[in-house]
Amino acid sequence: MKKFLSFIITLCMTVTLCAQEKKAFTLDDVIPGGSNYFNLTPQNLPGLQWWGDVCVRADVDDIRQIDNRTGEETILVTLKEVNEALQNGEKPYKLLAPIKPLHTLQGASLPWENRNLLMFSDYVGDEEKSESYVFFYDFIQKKLTNMFRIQEANATNFDFCKENGYLAYTAGDHLYIANHGDFSTAVSPHPTGGKEIDNDIVYGQAVHRNEFGIMKGTFWSPKGTYLAFYRMDQSMVTDYPQVNTTTRIATLVPDKYPMAGMTSHKVTVCIYHVKTGKTIYLQAGDPTDRYFTNISWSPDEKDIYVIELNRDQNHAQLVQYNAETGEKKGVLYEEKHARYVEPQHPLAFLPWDETKFIYWSQRDGYHHLYLMDTQKPQAGEWKIGKDADDTYCEYLQTAPLTQGDWLVQEILGFNKKMKTVIIGSTEISPLQTNVFSLDVKAGKRTLIGKRDGMHRAQLSENGTFLIDNFTSNDVPREISILPTDGKKGVTLLTATDPMKEQYNLPEISIGTIKAADGKTDLYYRLIKPVGFDPNKKYPAIIYVYGGPHAQMIHNTRFYDARGWDLYMAQQGYVMLTVDNRGSDNRGIQFENCTFRQLGAEEAKDQVEGVKFLQSLPYVDAGKIGVHGWSFGGYMTTNLMLTYPDLFKVGVAGGPVIDWKYYEVMYGERYMDTPQTNPEGYKSRDLKAKAGNLKGRLEIIIGGMDPTCVPQHTITFLRACIDAGTHPDLFIYPEDGHNMMGRDRVHLHEHITRYFLDYLK
Repeated sequence: MKKFLSFIITLCMTVTLCAQEKKAFTLDDVIPGGSNYFNLTPQNLPGLQWWGDVCVRADVDDIRQIDNRTGEETILVTLKEVNEALQNGEKPYKLLAPIKPLHTLQGASLPWENRNLLMFSDYVGDEEKSESYVFFYDFIQKKLTNMFRIQEANATNFDFCKENGYLAYTAGDHLYIANHGDFSTAVSPHPTGGKEIDNDIVYGQAVHRNEFGIMKGTFWSPKGTYLAFYRMDQSMVTDYPQVNTTTRIATLVPDKYPMAGMTSHKVTVCIYHVKTGKTIYLQAGDPTDRYFTNISWSPDEKDIYVIELNRDQNHAQLVQYNAETGEKKGVLYEEKHARYVEPQHPLAFLPWDETKFIYWSQRDGYHHLYLMDTQKPQAGEWKIGKDADDTYCEYLQTAPLTQGDWLVQEILGFNKKMKTVIIGSTEISPLQTNVFSLDVKAGKRTLIGKRDGMHRAQLSENGTFLIDNFTSNDVPREISILPTDGKKGVTLLTATDPMKEQYNLPEISIGTIKAADGKTDLYYRLIKPVGFDPNKKYPAIIYVYGGPHAQMIHNTRFYDARGWDLYMAQQGYVMLTVDNRGSDNRGIQFENCTFRQLGAEEAKDQVEGVKFLQSLPYVDAGKIGVHGWSFGGYMTTNLMLTYPDLFKVGVAGGPVIDWKYYEVMYGERYMDTPQTNPEGYKSRDLKAKAGNLKGRLEIIIGGMDPTCVPQHTITFLRACIDAGTHPDLFIYPEDGHNMMGRDRVHLHEHITRYFLDYLK
């Protein structure tokens, strides 16, 4: 008995000692850009990718093949071998300058499943003269087999087509195609006389300010015969006068920025025939006040599909065009909504039946998948969706593939043998993404991987396996190779959390409160101070975003809490975040209840968060602050001015102040135009409330913010001067909408100081 008691005492002393040895963290530990940030993130396996159906890992010193069923690794190629070929091997032609040795193979890829070729890029030269190269290295023959030579400065947006071996890219506002070592061909008209021209016409880049799921501007056809690309005419768009203050006399840096209700750019879709060099335009009619989104190809390359929206964004049409001539063949589907329709995904054709494709729609209130049959046209009949504000018309036979009060978030691809589509969805919880195999014929869904947490997956070429990068609040990171039939796979990594091992961390919990409508559940995340004492009274800070397409709470490490939230808990603050109505992943009615009055319902829901804080016995009800960035900066300012007696201190980063100063696509989708919704714009203009400011409010902006332009903040300061109120201002010169690197650490030091000074 004495020995047992001695053991218990020793164990308790050891646990106590370990707890005492844990230390406090700094902003350098928890903010991206901090000197110790990456040392404290859970271990990862960067460079994991698929080589057909073979899992490989491109690491620093080598590339390894990983057995899909056992996890055993075999070295395919080493960095030393590649550098030997680069330095001493035969080159297709003379290079501008000697190529320096590579320092890592993590950027390499293996584009062809049946060829032993690596693809990687490098840059040689100096500011006066430079070239970029893309190399292909045969790791069996141990030699370079081909190269792309790119002489245009600042080349970007690389889009390689493995079917034809061509590389599309942009330089400046122009589009080029390179073909194995030859000099590039200009697809777009080239500036004359070697001089740069202005950015009135832009080729091959993302358009419509990256809304509607548009992330790129070039689209290879399935067999590589054609390249579709965007052409954007911005000549009619007003130049916003951004200012570069690093020059001896500050200089203008014009940015094409179409504000809500003003003239927008015109976009056309072009198709370049690789062999003939001929370019055609889709015959879509006048592009004025129209959006061309989600470009897709038919598998046989005969047709190209575009989802077209009117400027009001309440009427979408799926349109089919002849890829050879550009002629319009017809409308296959239409959808209207009293508020807005928001297509964000291209078509996905079934690889085992190329006459059918999957279309996305929110007509039943949530993003779901619908199977359309190109061989079964039908007379269109307008119908009402589950959301009574939504109507649709099908010109092809259509069947729903998924249904329910949850949404599909992504299509990862297909298992061609099993005839299933692999999807990510919120079916289990809106706080996470789970991966399912969906039987297209039977509609049955099979869970792949664990039920818990967030799953980010990469699917193999034939869809038989996927790489699952999984995390939850309880699991810092787990990486596995899983078969898509739902059976057990192999775990490659189970990481620990260096933060939990080394530092005293706060208690984090999640739960729900009711929205201001009294019926809708809202998720919250609550962080108690480090060393929490229930008998103390603590100040509290609400961290808010609150806008469309954002969700601040997931079942991930720390429930998505940012490093700054943890740091402020260490400083003795209670931290709360509430995902209000209007935010993401809860369905269209949850989101669009804010239509034409952005910030009104959202603020009411945040006030419910304040009431929740005030109900906690350890929160000082007179010391509540708020902080957010972008839409969250708007919400912060909005809350400080609309509820001045509730909030003592606020820090608003990059805020929208007046929605008529925001860009066309986003602003008009959620607010309509200032001409059609004057009262909405007037009531949501925070300048009109400048006189309400009672507490301490600081606004922080980037000096050249291209998203929420500085005019928002400048005009607000003028309104405050006129009203006799006194906000504070801090500017990061030459920075954009977000601060990066060391500036980001400085930013959070500055935000922290403000709360420590005024919300003690």
